[in-house]
Amino acid sequence: MTTVRLPLFPLNSVLFPGLVLPLNVFEERYRALMRDLLKASPDDPTDPDGDPSVSDEPRQFVVVAIRDGHEVAPSASGMPDDATTKEAGAGPAAGFGDDPLKSFHGTGCIADAATIRERADGSFEVLATGTRRVRLHSVDASGPYLTAEVEELPEEDGDEAGALAEGVLRAFRTYQKRLAGARERTLATGAELPDEPSVVSYLVAAAAVLDVPTRQRLLQAPDAASRLRDELTLLRAETAIIRHLPSLPAVDLTRQATSRN
Repeated sequence: MTTVRLPLFPLNSVLFPGLVLPLNVFEERYRALMRDLLKASPDDPTDPDGDPSVSDEPRQFVVVAIRDGHEVAPSASGMPDDATTKEAGAGPAAGFGDDPLKSFHGTGCIADAATIRERADGSFEVLATGTRRVRLHSVDASGPYLTAEVEELPEEDGDEAGALAEGVLRAFRTYQKRLAGARERTLATGAELPDEPSVVSYLVAAAAVLDVPTRQRLLQAPDAASRLRDELTLLRAETAIIRHLPSLPAVDLTRQATSRN
């Protein structure tokens, strides 16, 4: 078993490989993480006019879904959120109990921060992409932010993954049409969907309207075929439910909001 230690970024959401994650980083513990990532990717001396916020070098951290805890550290009475960690004594594990590992789901996803832009107030605008699934073995709260010892998980298609991917894509298109109709909005057409089983499985898991426990279950599926089978059942059930709804609130349910932190 080979493990590596990486910074940990807990969220109330699940990140999948290949999916883009926008972050609005304002808490001090995560500002420190972003500052360290910037230090670890020095400017290219051959490109003095290059944008230092953008890097071709990996700037990796692990995104893990919170099982029990708070994405943002609770603020002290009368104090703004960004002052909490600086002045109220809240450390890197604030909001996650005495044993942070128990507060998180056991499977997460490595994110690569292609863009890290610092604002004038010291907060950061970050655009990262999920790359590989990992299993958490331990969490360390001794530094300015959480780090975790993680083991990369293999990506396997599994039996009948190709046929399952075709079925999921058909079910997903039907689901999209039903959802668009229930929301009384026009479905954008013409977009080409991938056909690689693992890519299909992650795309559908991210695009469907699912709660965090369901997304987490899909993330930690042992292979693409298992994930696709689960998705096929979910899509058929959700499509049947939507068919009987007259309308849903005019809100973009499939859009993932930028994380508050």
